[in-house]
Amino acid sequence: MKIIARDVPPRAAWALEQAGVHPLLARLFAARGVYGADELDDGLARLLPPAGLKGAPEAAALLADAIAADQRICIVADYDCDGATACAVAVRGLRLLGARHVDYLVPDRVVDGYGLTPAIAGRVKARGADLLVTVDNGIASVDGVAAARALGLAVLVTDHHLPGAELPATDVTVNPNQPGCAFESKALAGVGVMFYVLLALRAELRRRGTFCELRLQGRGDAQGAPPQPKLDSLLPLVALGTVADVVKLDANNRRLVAQGLRRIRAGALPAGMAALFAAAGRRAQAATTFDFGFALGPRINAAGRLADMTIGIECLLTDDATQAEALARTLDAINRERREIEGGMREQALLLAESLFAEGTPPPPAISVFGADFHEGVVGIVASRLKDRLHRPAFVFAASSAPGRGHELKGSGRSIPGFHLRDALDLVAKRHPGVLLKFGGHAMAAGCTVAEAHFAVFEQAFAQVAREWLDAATLTRRLDTDGPLAPEYRRPDLVDTLHHEVWGQGFAPPVFSEEVEVLSQRLVGEKHLALKLRHQGQPVDGIWFGHTDPLPARVTLAFRLDADEWQGQRRVRFLVEGAEL
Repeated sequence: MKIIARDVPPRAAWALEQAGVHPLLARLFAARGVYGADELDDGLARLLPPAGLKGAPEAAALLADAIAADQRICIVADYDCDGATACAVAVRGLRLLGARHVDYLVPDRVVDGYGLTPAIAGRVKARGADLLVTVDNGIASVDGVAAARALGLAVLVTDHHLPGAELPATDVTVNPNQPGCAFESKALAGVGVMFYVLLALRAELRRRGTFCELRLQGRGDAQGAPPQPKLDSLLPLVALGTVADVVKLDANNRRLVAQGLRRIRAGALPAGMAALFAAAGRRAQAATTFDFGFALGPRINAAGRLADMTIGIECLLTDDATQAEALARTLDAINRERREIEGGMREQALLLAESLFAEGTPPPPAISVFGADFHEGVVGIVASRLKDRLHRPAFVFAASSAPGRGHELKGSGRSIPGFHLRDALDLVAKRHPGVLLKFGGHAMAAGCTVAEAHFAVFEQAFAQVAREWLDAATLTRRLDTDGPLAPEYRRPDLVDTLHHEVWGQGFAPPVFSEEVEVLSQRLVGEKHLALKLRHQGQPVDGIWFGHTDPLPARVTLAFRLDADEWQGQRRVRFLVEGAEL
């Protein structure tokens, strides 16, 4: 591992300090490309306007017409946390804006696979819907959209995934990554796209005179027109889905997340989210982006992986605290089961991966493994673990459980910086027509389906693309850090200050690095290394989770800051991320 300290533009750091930003935060923000305090303004007024999102005005008109005609609207969701939050935002938001008939349908990961299919279109029609709205999917659903429209359904696709060569023939498509869209934030999550459509819809309804101008304490005006609804109650869900989907936290996404966190900490959050915080043993009043990514997100995702994402969506939709608590407990139990399955699969997948190269030699440039007993709902998590362990793009495959498709393998992949996973799959598909039955995704995460008979061809073709695209520098694990930590910043209150900020993909949480003295070390729980360190002349505790190899007496560590409580006193400890040996 190579530990690299980020460059800190001195002029930007100075300007931020002069604007009143704490010196440590000024240094961290400047290193992440923030050059002025105005970029840190997370007010709603600073959000990019919805009119700039291609298709949003047309989507608003389509939805407004449907509401005016009292039509039935069916949301077709996805089975991950982004899809679940996007569905909840769509249902809640449309009802707030006057839609009386809003239903949803979430595909079954095993039976339906990903996206809008002709079979799902048929189920939507059978429910009596007039308008089908996708959230977090649909941009690749050419056949599904065609089937839906042939059945007489109007189709609105809201998505954020990269489009393929052919676009579906929808009534309206809203996707910041579709051709011709000039929207500045290409990193909107699916839930963010749906929220923007609702903002555009509210503006369209306001233009049509749907709302009274004066808000009479929620009672409407003399002619019976309701007051304009506030959509900020949806922001906690937008924040959760945005962070859980690991999209880049550009300035616009950071504002969405910050606004959601602000409401959660103030207690203004849906009952289901509050119940999930409790089930995870976290405090909503002190919510952080880490809670979204490592506590709430996995519990919702578990439903889509092992059970039925309807459980997760219902948890986010209910306003009944008792029902929310029961659903959150169910999600927590499913997540525990997911962790058990993942543990066994992870060990087996690692053994399979290590069999691909001799001990003492570097791994191949890309890893693809298949286990006959693997659970298809967990392959993405295991691929992520392999990627982290070996620092290679990794695909993990499981046999499909769908009826009549036992000969197919469903794979999920995770990548490393510098290797665009979806583009790699596209090249494999062009070089080996027919090998990939389906594929899609992002730069860092993607999925595909192959016939079991073609797995070896895929494995070789994928590795060949990696050999061509990846050089030695990219294949060397690199950990970007914020350099040394001044001793005066090693305080619990500053740990709280750091945790309060919005961190995530593309706006990495602070990791410091410097040489420390190792005073003592011991294993705890048989798989974690507990450390006593001397940092800048002062003792400090540290722990390296998942690491068992001993460290030398002096070593350069990369570490995050945490605060734990011992005998009524809060103390700073270092959470070790890596070492340069």
